[in-house]
Amino acid sequence: MSQPTGDVSLWEAYKLAVEMADRVSARRGVANTFFISLQSALVAVVAAVTKDNPPPSAVLIGICCAGIAVAIAWFLALRSYRDLNKAKFEVINDMEKRLAVQLFTPEWDVLKRDKVKWWRGRYAELSLVEQFIPAVFLGVNVVLLVCLT
Repeated sequence: MSQPTGDVSLWEAYKLAVEMADRVSARRGVANTFFISLQSALVAVVAAVTKDNPPPSAVLIGICCAGIAVAIAWFLALRSYRDLNKAKFEVINDMEKRLAVQLFTPEWDVLKRDKVKWWRGRYAELSLVEQFIPAVFLGVNVVLLVCLT
């Protein structure tokens, strides 16, 4: 890849910024798949080891603590992805002000209208909804920790 020069057009920079934001979203999806697989495996291990004979409490404590740590890491990763994309879209929206056509700014205006405010009085951003899942796994691991030890 060659070094960029000073003659990159605003349109080309805009397209690159949108592509980079899309890549962050794709990485977030991959991260979600990883974390949900890991959490599911940890819960399955607890179910498997407690099926016939309960293992020593230290084993269960270790597995549940690992699940809690993974849930917290997942939650923090999602917040990081959200913050990164928020910054990227602030840049994209600023760039749009200098373009003939704006795509993202009007989209957010539509989402903020009453037509999509049926659930909580406002648009529920995907990043906020996503953060519910690690919280559920955190709760599951805490319940397992309390009930099985």
